[in-house]
Amino acid sequence: MDDTIIAILRSGTPLIYVTLAGVLAQRSGIWHLGLEGLMIIGACAAVLGVVQSGSILVGLGIGIVLCVLASALLWFVIEKLRANPIIAGLGLTGLGLGGTDLAVQAIYGSQASVNAPFGLPRLGPAFGQYGVLSILVVLMPVFVIAVWVLTRRTRWGLQLAASGEHPFAARSVGVNPARMRLIALCLGGVLCALGGAELSMGSLQIFAYGMTAGRGFMAFAAVIFGGGNPLGATGAAFFFAIVGALGIRAQLLFGERVPPDFLLALPYIATVIGVWISGKLRGGAKAAASFGELKDY
Repeated sequence: MDDTIIAILRSGTPLIYVTLAGVLAQRSGIWHLGLEGLMIIGACAAVLGVVQSGSILVGLGIGIVLCVLASALLWFVIEKLRANPIIAGLGLTGLGLGGTDLAVQAIYGSQASVNAPFGLPRLGPAFGQYGVLSILVVLMPVFVIAVWVLTRRTRWGLQLAASGEHPFAARSVGVNPARMRLIALCLGGVLCALGGAELSMGSLQIFAYGMTAGRGFMAFAAVIFGGGNPLGATGAAFFFAIVGALGIRAQLLFGERVPPDFLLALPYIATVIGVWISGKLRGGAKAAASFGELKDY
């Protein structure tokens, strides 16, 4: 049982960090399909930063800076160049996947996996079996509560929601929706960097091309499934993580009696079903008013 809980926490934590980034973007009126690209940038930067500098703080810092810059670039393309947010987000994902591959090839001359000499700090033997969990797993509930308080219980959160739901009304009372979107995207960049670092440095200490394997899109689905609420989206992300962990456990229990490809696909099947159920319960995913505003100019 403990092994299953640890597996769920390890697979769910990176997903939750990225999901929170998607929640912030959604509250500002942007459906963020660049989460996958930001996550892999954070994962790659953390490993390469540690390998090149020997410091985990440097690796995390580089990942955060690059993800924030990429988020600012996304904002510029959407807000200033008036690009379609969906297409711009997919472009950012392509940039992240291709850019990290190019970076590894430029530094090491091949697409080979990059191993880090050490990973994120862990709880240690004093916590028994749970001592293998990294510090970012422990801090994850703090970030969930912080994002919930920030978006639901603060003046800034109300301004952010107004910028996404009623941008014209927000502008009439002195709120700058463009600036609110920039802040939301940059904060999301920090969260994506942490999620990527946890993925590559939390338990594996390795970076490989495409290692996010669609987790950014799963995070986007969790935002939809959770209705844009930080707690609901976190619950949806945990649900996807549980399905994934059960799929791995099923491979060990059933062996070759069940096609392994089907078991590996369970999290993605659950994602599709979750989005379908969400659409049925809420009458379909509706674009925020600001999406129309961004397209009109």
